[in-house]
Amino acid sequence: MDRRQLVILGATGSIGTQALDVVRRNQDRFEIVGLGAAGANPELLGRQAAEFGASSVAVADETSADAVLAAWKQAASPGAVTPQILAGAGAAEQLASLPVHTVLNGMTGSIGLRPTLAALAAGNTLALANKESLIVGGQLVLDAAADGQIVPVDSEHSAIAQCLRGGSHGEVRRLVLTASGGPFRGRSGDQLRDVTPEQALAHPTWNMGPVVTINSATLMNKGLEVIEAHLLFGIEYDRIDVVVHPQSVVHSMVEFADGSTLAQASPPDMRLPIALAIGWPHRIADAAPGCDWTRATEWTFEPLDEVAFPAVGLARLAGAAAGGAPAALNAANEECVSAFLAGRLAFIEIVAVVTQVVDEYSTTRGIGNQSTVEYVLASESWARDRANELIRGTG
Repeated sequence: MDRRQLVILGATGSIGTQALDVVRRNQDRFEIVGLGAAGANPELLGRQAAEFGASSVAVADETSADAVLAAWKQAASPGAVTPQILAGAGAAEQLASLPVHTVLNGMTGSIGLRPTLAALAAGNTLALANKESLIVGGQLVLDAAADGQIVPVDSEHSAIAQCLRGGSHGEVRRLVLTASGGPFRGRSGDQLRDVTPEQALAHPTWNMGPVVTINSATLMNKGLEVIEAHLLFGIEYDRIDVVVHPQSVVHSMVEFADGSTLAQASPPDMRLPIALAIGWPHRIADAAPGCDWTRATEWTFEPLDEVAFPAVGLARLAGAAAGGAPAALNAANEECVSAFLAGRLAFIEIVAVVTQVVDEYSTTRGIGNQSTVEYVLASESWARDRANELIRGTG
């Protein structure tokens, strides 16, 4: 594999920092051309740019640009070339358009849609951790992508992609996404009424950002992953199952027509799917530790309780409706998660409010033609406004 040039969006977040750890240990295989972040941690972004010699740096918060440059100057080696600083709302899109081999989109939220489309338009391979951009963009993103241009980073979809090497598309019977069950596995709906943000942020197996962690607690994250799996692999929703696997070692499975099931297993460490995505289709040696087969271990699987955790079923309905419904689902959920973390909404009300928003969207705004970014953004804007009305109790 030739040395690949990379752009990493969301460089200071969980995915970005782990990706840079992979690059740090494999600098003979990867070169960082550009790094981008929202701007909440400009000092870290500047230090990263200095360490990896990025020639371009993007920061969405224009007021953070000077702090990024100052941090770079403090950390850079003597004689290092000052990077180009891109700042503002379109900075990530500009960075994603650079002619490189792979753009890793590790941004959080649907704000990653335009950079996703920009990377595809530039002909770059897209290592996609920003599932929201595919979910809200749907067919718009698929139409922009060439065959094989999108490589999944989510551990579940990376697992499926690996398992699919064992058979043809026509031989697939079903996809099986595994879920840890989050911190509230086994609880009933009534037992979830008094959940606090601190409890919901205590994920048992994964260390992730706050939005993804809360989504994992409600299992909305798994619902979004069902939509993502449908779009990535072209498998109908009724052939995509979710099973709870608390150990988070089997990351997902593919059942084939002959009754065989292939599973991908590894300890929960995002560096493995990240390394595979930026090196695809090649594997990066020692990307993360493997399973220890010298110790007794137990893997368990159990059905999903869709009564206590209705988010997966709701996501299936929104995904099947297509149009702007997935965008409305995702936008309303982002507003509800923010309100929960701020203490303005109860945990069990997150999915309840999102359900009402999606129902109203389907009946009042119709399915529509999801063919432009403007349509997607308009659907999101309506859903955010409506969710906030319901959160305030004014709806």
